[in-house]
Amino acid sequence: MSESTEVLETAEAQAEQPGLFAAVREAIRGAHPKYDYTEGSIGRAILLLSVPMVLEMLMESVFVVWDIYMVGHIDKEAVATVGLTESMMTIVYTLAIGLSIGTTAMVARRTGEHDPEAAAHTAAQTLVLGLLLSIVVGAAGVVLAPRLLAGMGGEAAVVERGSNFTRVMLGCNASVVMLFLINAIFRGVGDAAVAMRVLWLANAINIVLGPCLIFGLGPFPEMGVTGAAVATSIGRGTGALFAFSKLVRPGGRITLSRRHMSLDPKVMARLVRLSGNATFQVFVGMASWVGLTRILSSFGSAAVAGNTIGLRVIMFALLPSWGMSNAAATLVGQSLGAGKPERAEAAVWRASFYNMIFLGAIGLVFVVFADPIVGFFTHAAAGEEVHAYGRACLRIIACGFLFYAYGMVITQSFNGAGDTRTPTIINLFVFWLWEIPLAYVLAIYFGFGPNGVFLAVTIAFSTLAVVSALIFRRGRWKTRRV
Repeated sequence: MSESTEVLETAEAQAEQPGLFAAVREAIRGAHPKYDYTEGSIGRAILLLSVPMVLEMLMESVFVVWDIYMVGHIDKEAVATVGLTESMMTIVYTLAIGLSIGTTAMVARRTGEHDPEAAAHTAAQTLVLGLLLSIVVGAAGVVLAPRLLAGMGGEAAVVERGSNFTRVMLGCNASVVMLFLINAIFRGVGDAAVAMRVLWLANAINIVLGPCLIFGLGPFPEMGVTGAAVATSIGRGTGALFAFSKLVRPGGRITLSRRHMSLDPKVMARLVRLSGNATFQVFVGMASWVGLTRILSSFGSAAVAGNTIGLRVIMFALLPSWGMSNAAATLVGQSLGAGKPERAEAAVWRASFYNMIFLGAIGLVFVVFADPIVGFFTHAAAGEEVHAYGRACLRIIACGFLFYAYGMVITQSFNGAGDTRTPTIINLFVFWLWEIPLAYVLAIYFGFGPNGVFLAVTIAFSTLAVVSALIFRRGRWKTRRV
C-alpha cells in the first residue's frame, strides 16, 4: 500500500466523527495507530489524548493517597516519615520529569514529521541515559538515608523508625524513572492508552501489597511504614517492565529494537541540552517544596504530617489535570512538527479552558468539604492537631485552583514546543524569589504559622499562571527547533 493511500484512509477515518461516548471508549482503548493528531477536530484530538492521560494521572494520584491512608493508621511519626521522604524524592522526580519533558518534546516532534525511526531512536537513548543516572542517585540514597532524614528536620523517632523506608524509596528510584520515561515516550507518539494501562497495573499491585506488608496480613511480614515503600516499589517496577515490553513489541505507534539501543552521543547531547533546562525547571519547583517543608518542620511533626495529608489530597486532584496538560503538550509538539503553529496555539487555549472547568469544580468541593475529606486520612493515631493542619492546607491551596488550571497547561505547552527555558525562568522567579521568602515572612515574621506557608503556595501558583499566560501570547515558542 502506498503512503498516499494510507494518508487518504487515515483522513477518511478521521472524517467519521463518532459521538462523545463512542469517542471516550475509543480513547480508553487507544486511537488507531494511523490516527493523525495534526489533522481534523482539535476538540476530538484533545479528547482522544486527554482521557487516557487523565486516567493515567488519576492512577498516579492513587499512589499519592493510598500509602498515606494506610500509614495514617500507624502514628504521626510514620506520616511525617512519608512526608519528609517524599520531599527528598523530589531529586528523583526532578530527574524523571525533566528527562520526560525532553523526551515527549523530541518524540512528538519526530512523530509530527512522520519519522517513526527517529522517534524510536530518541526514545531508546532516553532510557539508557535515565537508567545510568538513576543508579547513581539510588546508591547515594541507600547510604545516606538516615542523614538525609535528620537534615530535613526529622525528629529522633522519625529518623530511627523511618530510615529503612527512605532507603527503599531512594534505592529503588530506577522504577520511578523508567516508568516516567517510558510513559513519556508513549505520550509523545500519541499512544496514551498504553501509559494509562501501565499505571493501572502498578496501582493494583500497590493497593494489594500495601496493607499486607505494612500490617503483616496473611503470610506477609509486618514491616510497618517500610512495607509501604516496598509495595510501592514493586508495583512501579512491575509497571515499568510491562511498559517496556510494549515498546519492543511490533505493531504499535513506536517499536524499539536493538539497533536503537546503541549509544548515540549526538542524540544524547541534544536530549541533555533540552532536558537540562527542563530538569532545572522541575528542580526549582520541587526544591521549593523542600524549602517549604523545612519551614513547616520548625512547627513540629504534626504540622509536617498535616501538610503531607493535605498535599496528598491536592495532588489527587492536580495529577489528572496534568493529564490534560500533557495532552496539550503532545498536540503542540506534533502540530509544530507538522508545520501548524496556529493549531498548536488553539489546542492550548482549548485544553486550558477544559482544565479550568474541572479544577474549579474540584476546588469548590475541597473548600466546602475539607473537614470530612481530611478526616478520612487522619485517624485517631494521628491526632486532632494533624487534622486541623491538613484541613487548613486543603482549603487555602484549593482557593487558587482556577489559576492553577491555566498555569499547568501553558507551562507544559512551552515544554511540548521545546521551549524549556521560558518556564524555567518563570519558575525560578515565582518559587525561589517569591514563594519561599513569602512563606517565611508570613509563617515566622507575621506569626501565621503553617497557614502562612499554605497561603504563600496559593499566591505563588496564581502568579505563575498570570505570568505564563502573558508570555505565551507573545508566540516566541512557535519558532523553537527540537
